[in-house]
Amino acid sequence: MRFDFGSDNTAGMAPSALQALVAANAGFARAYGADDTSARAADLIRQTLDADAEVRFVFSGTAANAIGLSMLARPYEAVLAHHAAHVCTDETGAPGFFGQGVGLIGLPGYSGKIDVAALYAALEEPVVGHRQPAAALSLTQATEYGAVYSEEELRHLIEPSKRAGLGVHMDGARLANAVAAGFDPKDIPRLGVDVLSFGGAKAGAHCVEALVIFDKAMTRRIDNRLKQAGQTASKGRLLAAPLLGLLESGDWLAGAAHANLMAQRLADGIEAKTPFVLAHPVESNTVFVRMHDEAHEQLNAAGWACYQFDDGSVRFVCSWATDEASVDALIDAVASLN
Repeated sequence: MRFDFGSDNTAGMAPSALQALVAANAGFARAYGADDTSARAADLIRQTLDADAEVRFVFSGTAANAIGLSMLARPYEAVLAHHAAHVCTDETGAPGFFGQGVGLIGLPGYSGKIDVAALYAALEEPVVGHRQPAAALSLTQATEYGAVYSEEELRHLIEPSKRAGLGVHMDGARLANAVAAGFDPKDIPRLGVDVLSFGGAKAGAHCVEALVIFDKAMTRRIDNRLKQAGQTASKGRLLAAPLLGLLESGDWLAGAAHANLMAQRLADGIEAKTPFVLAHPVESNTVFVRMHDEAHEQLNAAGWACYQFDDGSVRFVCSWATDEASVDALIDAVASLN
């Protein structure tokens, strides 16, 4: 079975990430994130975002998202998010677990982008004692369907949420792909995002993600919170090092740009050479194809790992490691389906 296009998590570590890990492994260093490697990685994230933010490194995007949301909503409150967002569909209730009961309210919108009218309707809901009122908005950049919010689109969602007193979280598991598609990461703090999950794993690191907190009023005892959650690495330099390598080398962005390019090549080939149609515009590194069940099963049987997504389309994901030959082989395989 080929797992090239099953997920951007199926690729290994990018060479620059692996080299940085090996370099950080030499000798001795302070423990629990107080090391120079972690400090340098945090500084590069601040430079990328042009913000004086608190940065901590955790073991997964789920942890970054759930802990970040627990800082924005109380146990008797809820988070507004797209109904297909990772926090709603793929984290096994982690926001509620880390938030001791925090709820999730799913909102509609095309290609994973929250519909502005749906957001306004949710914000206008009366606060009553029998259900969890919204206290935070979670946005995904790029979305689960590969769409990239523009600065204007984000502003039209964030500004009314802020006026209503909500905190704002951004899931940036594929932030590198959004930046490679033209999004300016400096817009994140400028627009008023309070907490960001800064993606490393899908960009070519091992498992590391960064929890970036722009509102320093929320950072009181953050290290205690992370320790209790099992997210404080004793050998912190080995957690942060791959992300440092990606950022120092430029591969965090270059790898994402390559992944986006391969996704566009795949989309173009499917449109030109197969009877199938795209389910969503291709703006980052994911391609969604309308494909009947029999064709999907044939593709799996031919050795290509891919699965149906929430909307019934079949998802293909490109990564820093995807090559043109693999893309072309997949196009040929799809073209041969009955």
